[in-house]
Amino acid sequence: MNRAVLQQLSLLLHNPIFLAAVSSWIISQFLKTLITLFTNSVSTLKELAELLFWRTGGMPSSHSALVSSVSTTIGFKNGISSDLFIFSCCFALVVIRDAVGVRRSSGDQARALNELGDAVAAQSDYRFKPVKEIQGHSPMEVLAGILLGFFIGVAFSTL
Repeated sequence: MNRAVLQQLSLLLHNPIFLAAVSSWIISQFLKTLITLFTNSVSTLKELAELLFWRTGGMPSSHSALVSSVSTTIGFKNGISSDLFIFSCCFALVVIRDAVGVRRSSGDQARALNELGDAVAAQSDYRFKPVKEIQGHSPMEVLAGILLGFFIGVAFSTL
């Protein structure tokens, strides 16, 4: 790698917005994994890895934590009247609305379809293949993610 690329990479790795975003996602996924381990059973290492890195839903919302930490650090760095802060807040609202509304509704609909398909399959020779149930978030899970992201953003902006 040339010197300019290494310098840009170094700047990225020291950028408080980037660090807050990555940290909020990692911390929220870790907390979600711990909470799930204590409240549910995880039977395989693969399931644990999926829970830690990819599984959606659960407490706290990692999507909400990430976008709120980005908005918070942008607000500190560029000011709350900056175009970038306003854009980040609008983006955060879309992501948060999706987490609590659209994805949750899609998951509820998928669950209802799976129940209906199972009932039809039990009464006939029909082979039903379940649809994937996408987990959205409850308002409390989203609020916890927003607060976590906000405090992480404040930490990376002021420390």
